[in-house]
Amino acid sequence: MSAPTPTALRAAAWRTLEKARTVQAALDRLGFVQADPIRSPARAQDLTLMARVPGYRAGDLERLYPGLDAEEDMLPNYGFVTRRVQALLHPREVGVTRTEQEHPELLDEVRALLAGREEVHPREVAALLGRGRVVNAWGGQSSASTRALDTLHRRGEVRVTRRVSGVRLYGPAPHLAALRASPLPEEERLRGAVHLLAALYAPLPEASLGYLVSLSHLGLPHLRGELRAAFRQAVRGELAGAAVEGVRYVWPAEAPPQDAPAPRGVRIVGPFDPLAWDRRRFAHLHGWTYKFEAYTPAPARQFGYYALPVFHAGRAVGWANLKAAGGGLDAEFGFVPGVRRTATLMRGLETELERYRTFLGLTAESRESSGASI
Repeated sequence: MSAPTPTALRAAAWRTLEKARTVQAALDRLGFVQADPIRSPARAQDLTLMARVPGYRAGDLERLYPGLDAEEDMLPNYGFVTRRVQALLHPREVGVTRTEQEHPELLDEVRALLAGREEVHPREVAALLGRGRVVNAWGGQSSASTRALDTLHRRGEVRVTRRVSGVRLYGPAPHLAALRASPLPEEERLRGAVHLLAALYAPLPEASLGYLVSLSHLGLPHLRGELRAAFRQAVRGELAGAAVEGVRYVWPAEAPPQDAPAPRGVRIVGPFDPLAWDRRRFAHLHGWTYKFEAYTPAPARQFGYYALPVFHAGRAVGWANLKAAGGGLDAEFGFVPGVRRTATLMRGLETELERYRTFLGLTAESRESSGASI
């Protein structure tokens, strides 16, 4: 087989946006949806699902979660997985945490508090147990008891039962206890994790897949070396690949990139969407470097606080900063040099903005107040 063209690679990457009839169908197809707490204009998980599920509304995942085959977990970052995928991640061996070092008896106290309960709110645990505050994963301060719940969650002793206004509630996880008693074979877990990443983000530069595998120590911390070995084995024999313009790409053998007509219309996707996640592939296939700048000081930003990549006919042509304000949707756009702002592009942008207004639940009356700088 000859090496695919960049056009074929773009078409293959675009296939991740195929429509799913339901939220569950989208989760089943993707396997993993990355989460992020920033809402600009919505959380990352909602932006990803909105791009794939017709009629999806911001917050639907949180609302539907208790009835879905879905769990909050980590691979390669924090997000939502199906239980089939979660079975690859547990049992998970985690070392002693800072919270345990500072409060060595706290985890046992939280375990005792959880015994016999269907779920608990972190505020309830904090009120009963106290223990002050500790540094969290983002460098801020969290209740020590909340960090203890997070530790038990990561170890698979509890699960997130649902969220209330974005706050995670926790309860027992009998399915994970069963995995501790009878886990999948290690080879199946490692191979499954590598192939999940390859399928979700494919076609992908080999170096980028290696980076994803290295990030996955969050999900499989005690199998880090074994995971790297599984990646090397997959690249040598189980994944297909070829060099395209000097960049080595890999993809599942059953889904080779093929040339296809350019997709119609405009799509605005989130910064953690599988279509835009890998900046190496993005730069190679679209000819410019996109950056996520939420944690960049404002004076140094090139694109904006939470710039969303804009695609037209399958090519990344610019970025959008969207903000729900005053009942409307404020939109500011930037474009790559050389992009012509044709009538077709402008109509496509307005169609996409209308889709976002519906997604965000903005009323018809408020839409007259929306501003756009195009």
